[in-house]
Amino acid sequence: MSRTELSLFVNAAHFLTHYALLIFPTAALAIAPSWDVPYGEVLLLGSPLYIAFALGTLPAGWLGDRVDRVVLIAVFFLGIGGACLWIALSDSPSGLAAGLGALGLFAAIYHPVGLALLTDGGVRSGRALAVNGVFGNLGLGGAAAATGVLAQAGGWHLAFAVPAAASILLGALLLARAGLRADRRTDGRSDGTTAPTASPVRPHQKTVFVVVCISALLGGLIFNMISVSLPKYLDERLAQDGAGLAWIGLSAGAVFSVAAVAQLPVGELLDRIGARPVLTALLAVQVVLFLGMAQATGWVALVLALLAVTALFAEIPVTTWLLGRHLAPGIRSRAISVEYTLSLGVGSVAAPVFALLHGAGIGFSVQLIGLALAAAIVLAAARRLPAENG
Repeated sequence: MSRTELSLFVNAAHFLTHYALLIFPTAALAIAPSWDVPYGEVLLLGSPLYIAFALGTLPAGWLGDRVDRVVLIAVFFLGIGGACLWIALSDSPSGLAAGLGALGLFAAIYHPVGLALLTDGGVRSGRALAVNGVFGNLGLGGAAAATGVLAQAGGWHLAFAVPAAASILLGALLLARAGLRADRRTDGRSDGTTAPTASPVRPHQKTVFVVVCISALLGGLIFNMISVSLPKYLDERLAQDGAGLAWIGLSAGAVFSVAAVAQLPVGELLDRIGARPVLTALLAVQVVLFLGMAQATGWVALVLALLAVTALFAEIPVTTWLLGRHLAPGIRSRAISVEYTLSLGVGSVAAPVFALLHGAGIGFSVQLIGLALAAAIVLAAARRLPAENG
């Protein structure tokens, strides 16, 4: 199986990861009336999904460094499909919660394993990561719409049954294409590729890993704070120009939609000039934009928000590219799992922190200055990255 074909499976896995994680919030709107229980009670049944997704990331990274990663992606597909099928056949809260927990556990496989697979080739991994990121964004955007259509057409069970069938089919197809024969492996891979040769010397592993961890912590907080607070920010700043709720919602959606493709040019730049100039430029831009957003109103606030979110989305593939470029293949999945565990952990507190700050009367004029300071700290760390040419 060629790397191009393998990349298609990995991209499909990224799409499915984010799609699967967002089926339930929309499906819950149909489950609540069918079970005659409040929506809030149904939504609580989704807790195992997100807990298992967060807790499963580290063990998935450990497995990714010890088991054939292509096999693990096949397990991911089959597990996601099996969990969705279980949920589709469930008619009790306990069965639904158990199925959602399994769904989160299998979804946790993707990031530490799939992203490590993309960087195994060593050449033009920036482009591969950028394209892969767009597939993940498409999964985010498509889940709510597709789930709503399927639930209305055939009930909430169908909203899980259709992706279950697709995922199981992809898993079976990947197993068949990979072959899984020992004589086809070259260094533990079943995709027929050899070990990365673009960067055989790894003298900067510790520095890169520390910078990535700092970026995961503070960058994860920045990304999630902006994502959670953007509608409210636009509500406050655009309302002064008479914007209504519909316009505010459309504005927020437009910001995220435009920003979603920002990873593509960044992927090309990573392969050409390396990570340090790209990351430092994006962080410097973020500092300036956050400071501007703190005081802006009206159309200026909307434009600055669009640019800031674009810079945040553009930053997403950089840290994984760094880990793929500078860390040895044998520890890469574990390193990526640590990155995502830190990012997911700090991201989970973004909503309550924003609510507490706003409730205490600490508005965007102060919050955005704090985010600018956090971006400046990551910028200072990023300047320690090794200089290189792609």
